[in-house]
Formats: sequence, C-alpha cells, structure tokens
Amino acid sequence: MSNHKIKVGITQGDTNGVGYEVILKTLEDTRLADLCTIVLYGSAKVAAFYRKGMELPPVQFNRVDSAAEAHDGQFNIINVVGEDLKIDPGVATQAAGEAAFAALETAVTDLRNGDIDVLVTAPINKHSIQSSSFHFPGHTEYLESSLGDRDAEGDKALMVLCAGNLRVALVTTHMPLAKVPTSLTREDILDKIKQFHRSLHRDFGIQSPRIAVLSLNPHAGEEGLLGNEEKDIIAPAIADAREARLLAFGPYASDGFFGSGAYNAFDGILAMYHDQGLAPFKTIAMEQGVNFTAGLPFVRTSPDHGTGYDIVGKGLASPDSMRAAIYAAIDIYRNRSRHDEAYRRPLRKQFFDKEKGRGKDADPTIDLT
Repeated sequence: MSNHKIKVGITQGDTNGVGYEVILKTLEDTRLADLCTIVLYGSAKVAAFYRKGMELPPVQFNRVDSAAEAHDGQFNIINVVGEDLKIDPGVATQAAGEAAFAALETAVTDLRNGDIDVLVTAPINKHSIQSSSFHFPGHTEYLESSLGDRDAEGDKALMVLCAGNLRVALVTTHMPLAKVPTSLTREDILDKIKQFHRSLHRDFGIQSPRIAVLSLNPHAGEEGLLGNEEKDIIAPAIADAREARLLAFGPYASDGFFGSGAYNAFDGILAMYHDQGLAPFKTIAMEQGVNFTAGLPFVRTSPDHGTGYDIVGKGLASPDSMRAAIYAAIDIYRNRSRHDEAYRRPLRKQFFDKEKGRGKDADPTIDLT
C-alpha cells in the first residue's frame, strides 16, 4: 500500500447551514495536514464570511483551480461558486442549494477520476438542492447513481451510521414510513445482510462480523398479533443468511435491544427503516457519529447531523462529527487497501480426499472473501 498522504475532498454543503463552521473548526488543528491533504470544494468568500462573523481562528488555504494542483499535506480550496453568491445564514434558499450541488458534482467528478481519494460531505438541505440535475432524496441515493458500478456485486449504496463499535445500517432509507412495510422483501433484507457483512469485513476489518437484525413491528410482532412481517419476511431472510454461513441474529424488538445494551454484543445492527435505527444511534453517539455510504467503489462519509439552521453563526456547532467523518474516511480507505492487497491472490482452497488420504486442490479461482 502506498505511503502517500490520502487526499480528502470536502464539500461545503448548504452555504446557509453550519457546514463552514464545523469545517473551519476542524481545520483549526493544523496537525490534520500531517495525516492527509485537504481539498475543500466551496468558496473562499463564504469561508471568510463565517470565519470573520464568528471570530474563528484563521485557516490557511491554498487556492487552486483543481484537485490535481492541490499542495500535498496542506489545506486547499477550489472555488466552485461565483463571488456573487448571496449568503443568508439559517435560511433555506435556492442559491444555497445550487452552491451545494456545484460543490458535490465537482467533487464526485474528481473522485471518479482519481484526483481525490475519499469524499466527506457537509450537510445539505434536501429540499433546496432539488433541481433537474439533483432529484434524489439525499446524498446516498445521488452517490449510488453517480458512483455505483451496476455490473459489480454489491453495487447498491448502503447507509451505515458508525461511532466506535456501534454500526447501524438501514434496509430502507429516505422513504415515507407508510411505504416501508410494503417495500420490505425477504430477498432485499438478505441482500442487505450480505452487503453489510461485506462492508464490516472489508471496510472495518472485522473477520467474522455478528449482525443483529431488528424487527419491524413492536415486540417483534408478538407471533403475528402485532404484524406478520417478522415471521413471513424478516425471520426467513435471517435463516437464509445463516444458511449462507453469515452470523445474522434476530429479529429483535428495537426498544429492548437498545435499552438493554444488547447492541454491544454485535458488530453491526440492521434496522428496517430510517428512524428505527438512527434515533437510538444519535441518542447514543450524536457528537461522534459518522454517516458512511457502503457498497460503492469509493469511500464517502459525512457528519451525522443536518444543516443546523437554528444555530448558524452562533459558534455553537460542534466539529466533532465532521472530524470523525474525516478520520473514518481515511481509516476505511486504508482498511480497503489492506483487505484488497491481502485477498489479491487468495490461496487455493483445499479439501480432504478420503480415498487417497491427502489434500486435494479445489477450485483455484475461489475468493475467500
């Protein structure tokens, strides 16, 4: 694996939100430049506006025209919006949405071209960013469309919220709650278990991950009294996963599972819908939480909070989640590199030939991942 400094692209997010505050506070620690090269896709004007307005310590940026020109081991900024951008702190505007998309589109292009190694996205307003070019419920779905490899196994994006040893993935993401029950299928849940297993193994370095699967209904359906999804869909999907030699368990009722601390016994938790997994996750790990998009050929992370319109410009936004997102992106990138190097030439699998009393080569193309 190369020893070059990992090049981290950071998008500005919604220019009227807390994105610049958490970015600037994170970059106050110049030691970060010893770990990676930062490329901020945004606006020097907007950065200066928020830094001066909140009297934050200055951050030294190198203004560059492209990520390929970024100064190694330093903080760089690419202006992706014009000087005439109107800044309205705490207000959702079309201009802020357009600026957020300009940063995201440029960064994704550079990520695809190899000009940056990983992507960290500051929060967007999912309504303001909507346009003819962006018609997705959020970052996850846009990135799946832009970066996913449809010819590869596991090409679909999987939203994973992580903080330390707590990792929560979702079967459904930005979907109205009323549509969740009818969207769940045995096959889809099994696919998500397999995808989560691959990510825990490759991205987090866990050899044999234990995955807990949550129920949909209260009390795991109470044997059909409170719903049949558990016995008809979720439990069979778990059984299929076990048949495939994956360590999947459940279904568990979410309230007791988190309330009792049972989540500590697992490497990953698969929730059926957004708030079922994210409400307890953010209660437990809001400040350190990271949103990671698994299942794609590129690494993308984000803070687990939103635009924070109510506290914009007040100096109250914590940079901890942004800092954790940068560190997580670097760690996952390194884990993938180590994994791929280790499994680049897998050993031939052996089985015992009883008749000859010795080992016999099996299919030499088997990948032990």
